[in-house]
Amino acid sequence: MAKQITQTVLTATVGIEVPFHDIDSMNICWHGHYVKYFEIARSALLRSFEYDAMRLSNYLWPVVECRLKYLRPARYGQLLDVSAKLVEYESRLKIGYLITDRESGAQLTKGYTIQVAVDAQTQALQFVLPRELLDKLEPMLSAVC
Repeated sequence: MAKQITQTVLTATVGIEVPFHDIDSMNICWHGHYVKYFEIARSALLRSFEYDAMRLSNYLWPVVECRLKYLRPARYGQLLDVSAKLVEYESRLKIGYLITDRESGAQLTKGYTIQVAVDAQTQALQFVLPRELLDKLEPMLSAVC
C-alpha cells in the first residue's frame, strides 16, 4: 500500500501572473494552461528533494496520470499562487495541486499528478520507488510525520 502523507514539509508554492497569451476568446485562462501551472509548481517541489539526482539516475520518471478540477476561471493579469504537495509515495509519487487567487485566497483549480519510476535500460515499471529517492525523501518526511 502506498504511504499516505497527512502533514508534510514537501510543499512548494510559486506565484504566477496570468499572461495575455494564456487567455482565450472568453478572456479567461485557456483550460490547458492550468497543467503548465501545475508543472511549474511540481518542478519547484521536485527541486526541493534533489530532482537532479533523480534525473541523473538510471530511471525515467514519467507522469502517467493527471487530474484537474476547475472551480473558477483565472483571468488575464490575475495573480495566482500555485501549490504542489507530495501526498503519496512508495510505489509512485502522487503530487496534489491547488491554484488560488493571491488576493482573495479563493480556490480556482485543484488536482493531482502521478509519476512512476521506469528503468531506463529495460523500460520496466518499478513497483517500489528506487532506494535513491526514498533515501532522500524519508529523512525529510520523518521530521514532520
